[in-house]
Amino acid sequence: MAGFADFNKPKMQFQDYANLVLGVLLFLSPWALGYADAEMAARTAWIGGIIIAILSLAAIVNFAEWEEWLNLLVGFAVIVSPAFFGFSQVMNAVAAHYVLGVLVVLVSGWELWTVHHPRPRMM
Repeated sequence: MAGFADFNKPKMQFQDYANLVLGVLLFLSPWALGYADAEMAARTAWIGGIIIAILSLAAIVNFAEWEEWLNLLVGFAVIVSPAFFGFSQVMNAVAAHYVLGVLVVLVSGWELWTVHHPRPRMM
């Protein structure tokens, strides 16, 4: 018997897989974009990428709404990290953090939207 919790669980987990890829891209961006020698910028990308990837894997294995909220918050943290940690002069790092952070926020927000606004089922 399907309970109320099953009704809100998204059937398609495209967003979780997308966030997993974005987390991996963020983790790899210091080497791919050549800012691995900028210590704070690289460290922020590595930590942010790992957190996003772990939360996405957790959501793939067993969806819980809090994982999406945390990914949303981490995405915002990635966006503001160049200004907060003072590496806004490292343009490749700024671009990676802004683009990937915005994409994580959008994908997480999209999944939260689909959880709270499920499509009507066809009978």
